[in-house]
Amino acid sequence: MSKEISNELINQFNQEYHDRKEAKVLERTVTKNGILNASRNLAADIQSTPVFSIDLDTGDVANQKQSGRCWMFAALNTMRHDMKNQFKVPGNFELSQNYTFFWDKFEKSNWFYENIIKTADLEPDDRKVAFLLNEPQGDGGQWDMLCALIEKYGVVPQSVYPETYNSSKSREFDTLLNEKLRKDAITLRKMVRDQASEDEIQSRKEKMLSEVYRMAAYSFGEPPVKFDWEFRDSDQVYHREAGITPKEFYDKYVGWNLDDYVSIINAPTTDKPFNKTYTIEMLGNVVNGRPVKHLNLTMKDFKQAAINQLKAGKSVWFGCDVNQHSEAREKGLLDLDAFAEDELFDIDLSMTKAERLDYKESLMTHAMVLTGVDLVDGQPTKWKVENSWGKKVGEKGYLVMSDAWMDEYCYQVVVEKQYLTEAQRKAQAEDPTVLKPWDPMGSLAYKD
Repeated sequence: MSKEISNELINQFNQEYHDRKEAKVLERTVTKNGILNASRNLAADIQSTPVFSIDLDTGDVANQKQSGRCWMFAALNTMRHDMKNQFKVPGNFELSQNYTFFWDKFEKSNWFYENIIKTADLEPDDRKVAFLLNEPQGDGGQWDMLCALIEKYGVVPQSVYPETYNSSKSREFDTLLNEKLRKDAITLRKMVRDQASEDEIQSRKEKMLSEVYRMAAYSFGEPPVKFDWEFRDSDQVYHREAGITPKEFYDKYVGWNLDDYVSIINAPTTDKPFNKTYTIEMLGNVVNGRPVKHLNLTMKDFKQAAINQLKAGKSVWFGCDVNQHSEAREKGLLDLDAFAEDELFDIDLSMTKAERLDYKESLMTHAMVLTGVDLVDGQPTKWKVENSWGKKVGEKGYLVMSDAWMDEYCYQVVVEKQYLTEAQRKAQAEDPTVLKPWDPMGSLAYKD
């Protein structure tokens, strides 16, 4: 039998509160200043000076504005870093995040339709169907999803396909598109249950996709098929490309073999043994495109892979839970000691990383780029992070992440296979275990 809270118990708690000599002082402090200001720890600022033994020159920081495209910005930033080194493009050069955004919205709609058709025999309150309908599509994503888009559509410079109101402020478009997708789900599920032919269902789906394309083109602009591009490099030499396609542009100016770049996760939960690979059911965007695949490594191996790539002069895409114990938006600081809320309230908030994942306290919410690390006696103490929130955050848009914070709240890095050990490469090549759609390793980076 459940037990209610009695008046006697409330009186007991009240007396315990007043028995604390500091209670009224702290009450006045917290009510006036808020929890974070009252628990702020200035020592974290002192130990997080933005100086690093390995520090890549990666140019100006981009700004995703009011959209959840961090995963795109981070991935395209790693590519433009390489373009800066190879082709001397200006420091403010960017690849078009709006271009990949357009195709992601379009492909995610088809992904949703196909999954709705596959699950049409299940009731709307079935967990899988409810999962799909909860958010038919959103701004968030993962590395492999960006690769799937690039492999199909290529990339273009931002000057060719610039930002629009709706790419920088995506909420209006997302709300309307999700309303349409849910409405379309009713139609598709009914057609399946009424035993319409596959051709009839696909024909109806194609009409729906035509409407999605129109919505996206009105909102983001119609994406280029061919384009002209010109720029002056950092040596002031003029360059011009005429009539190049997005895929040709990618091949010539980025040229990465995306199969060489793999996702490494650190998920120390009992259901995911290390040195094994995992994928997530129903996670993706491009039907028949590159699947999401993660190799789970210990934190030591996870960080060593990132360090190996940084030592080679290459930045590293990574995913984390950015709002946990951070002053990212003000001081650009990711540090476990930034605030001492547990000391302020005299409570125990300690959990292991595995417990946070299992009990829904933490998961990946944001993607950024590692551009430096401070190694002391060969061990990392802090990391330099390129964010995509503009130059006003942190040190001209760059953050400082303590190594201890990385241990607890970083979940994913993307590295070239050559920076893994032979045993790790062999493990990465194995077929993945399929996780449930709501597994925390299926979370999408989306923070704006």
